Amino acid sequence: MAVPATFAAAFNDSPGAPVRVGEHSFTSPLSADDLTIRITATAINPVDWKLRDSGAFLPSWPIIMGSDAAGEVVEVGDNFTSKFQPGERVFFQGLVGKYEMCTFQQYCRVPAHVVGKTPANVTDDEAAGVSLCSVTAAVAIYHSTGRSLTPAPWSAAEGGGSQAGKGKAVVVLGGSTSVGQYAIQFARLSGYSRIVTSASAANAEFLKTLGAHVVLDRKTQGGVQDYIAAVGDELELDWVYDCVSLDESQLLGVKIVQGAKKVTPEALVVSVDNADEKAVAAGKAAEGSGREVPVRGIYALGYYPDYRYVTEPMYEKLGEWMATGEFVPNRVKVLPGGLKAAEDGMQLNKAGVSGVKVIIRPQEAS
Repeated sequence: MAVPATFAAAFNDSPGAPVRVGEHSFTSPLSADDLTIRITATAINPVDWKLRDSGAFLPSWPIIMGSDAAGEVVEVGDNFTSKFQPGERVFFQGLVGKYEMCTFQQYCRVPAHVVGKTPANVTDDEAAGVSLCSVTAAVAIYHSTGRSLTPAPWSAAEGGGSQAGKGKAVVVLGGSTSVGQYAIQFARLSGYSRIVTSASAANAEFLKTLGAHVVLDRKTQGGVQDYIAAVGDELELDWVYDCVSLDESQLLGVKIVQGAKKVTPEALVVSVDNADEKAVAAGKAAEGSGREVPVRGIYALGYYPDYRYVTEPMYEKLGEWMATGEFVPNRVKVLPGGLKAAEDGMQLNKAGVSGVKVIIRPQEAS
């Protein structure tokens, strides 16, 4: 299959402007480390509408958004011909701000280092929502900018799994978010003895199938003492992962760590957003137990060289885990209408989506 000279893409012409479908093209030859991918499904994430509306990190207008997709390999750079073949199904993370690497279009080019192979039992719609949020969760847990837990489950002896979390507890705020679902699964694969999370009652049983031991009803059990009681008195609380990143959620995490009966020496709060000033101040104030609690915000830059010691082996393993059912993709909500549906998808995310990943299909007629 040849790459067409031009192909359809979803553009935004100014901050907050609605999607306009137009033509795009590659302006340079394929590099030795990249793949050209025909995008069959792309996920829509909160970062898409947030950056579209604010213009942050976007070098020029019009823009193309999207950083989470699946598709079919069309071209393989010279350095990866032994690993990938044209026609293989893959999932991958794009790069916001570099428009040839964004996913609200029919074709894109991405670094082959951080591309995973989609197993036969996973659809492209399901695979399209794996990369961005699994990278976010993995960086938070295993990268030095997050919890820096070692060993990661993909580096454990074959068949043995990782026991890095054995005897410890972890709290995941927002378990039904896409990042939260993947964080729960990584925590399970890392052997945590107790995984405590929060969600709506409708999602509680599903999160338990992913590995959560305790799912608090966020409407009725959202207080600090509820989390502390769920962690219990016997296990050390290792860290809190804030996957919600709304007002006060990081501060809630700090208070949980400060109030827990036992904590590990590394106990901290990690968030999917920048560290909040109030939470940082509370962590330094050492209230309650007298513990100082670091607060860190992480970035899901899986294609950056400094992150690849986590993300490259993660991509190697994810396909295997999905094939065996050890790692489960998000449930999906597919919007019809091709690239034009990117606008509806961003609006849905802006209004709030729980428990599912919104997907569009760029190859579908608009």
